[in-house]
Amino acid sequence: MLELQNVSRTVGGEKHIIDISLRLERGSLNVLLGPTLAGKTSLMRLMAGLDAPTSGRIVMDGKDVTGLPVRKRNVAMVYQQFINYPSLTVYENIASPLRIQRRPAPEIDAEVRKAAELMKLGPFLDRTPLNLSGGQQQRTALARALVKNAELVLLDEPLANLDYKLREELREELPRLFAETGAVFVYATTEPHEALLLGGRTATMSKGRITQFGETAEVYHQPHDLLTARTFSDPPLNVVQLTKSAGRFTSKSGVAFPAAPTHAGLPDGAYSAGIRPHRLTLGGSDGTGFDATVVLTEVTGSETFIHADLGGERIIALVHGVRRLDAGERVRLSFEPSRVLLFDPDGAAVAAPARLAA
Repeated sequence: MLELQNVSRTVGGEKHIIDISLRLERGSLNVLLGPTLAGKTSLMRLMAGLDAPTSGRIVMDGKDVTGLPVRKRNVAMVYQQFINYPSLTVYENIASPLRIQRRPAPEIDAEVRKAAELMKLGPFLDRTPLNLSGGQQQRTALARALVKNAELVLLDEPLANLDYKLREELREELPRLFAETGAVFVYATTEPHEALLLGGRTATMSKGRITQFGETAEVYHQPHDLLTARTFSDPPLNVVQLTKSAGRFTSKSGVAFPAAPTHAGLPDGAYSAGIRPHRLTLGGSDGTGFDATVVLTEVTGSETFIHADLGGERIIALVHGVRRLDAGERVRLSFEPSRVLLFDPDGAAVAAPARLAA
């Protein structure tokens, strides 16, 4: 188990990591989700021993490793910017941690070829990294991490340079492979959908802090605050300011709907409503919706992003099918009230987390 106990790091008076406490179990997949500069890489460097915390403790399997340098830890780390030994072949790059461990030659060969097969590197084992594509070089770095059999595996956006098909295959395969080794597996990403595909447990990060940590599906469906909901939404979460009165929610911009059973008991007053773009549908006549003006539409394969203006607020809807709408056109966007996330003026979720809807 890896434990971070009230860990902070300050560099030149600037706080990079702020009072983070986490418990990561062996054999577990843990996702760090947040935008660029949220602190994901800084936190992973502390976990690895590449940097030392300004305060707090880092404990691995009950042993305080706070001041232990990375060379004395059994850690594997792969960055989005792949790092390989340029003078070594792909085979020797993958074999390098095994040679340091002085493993028998037949065992090294078997492990290298097994990892190379998984990463689709079989035909390239005799090449040097400079003779590979960027994706092949990244796969070489991943294969080297795989064979190391490390206690802690840190992957910092490792699939960004791979083609779509291989990304999908590795997202499914990597967690299983590393879990079988009993390692603590930490995966950083800026993409909410990648966190959902990977599963496991997710820590949402913002400005050097952890905003929520738990089972990935639970954090997504039941965010404790508006900041977490925004972090775990792509396209961006639609946020509308509402007032509750006489069992209804209304906004100055034209949104009005009856309180769902989960929200009926809330006191009257001001709230922020979070509506995920895929929860908005085009059309509908049941009264649960609002009229908005189309700003632009983006067709992406079998789906369409509709950017619309609602009384000066930008709303994004993600709808199925190819919808070509003209700028300035008025559209009706509908939603299910029970799917609305509600937050108080301070940004805290106002319903019991177990009852919040996605």
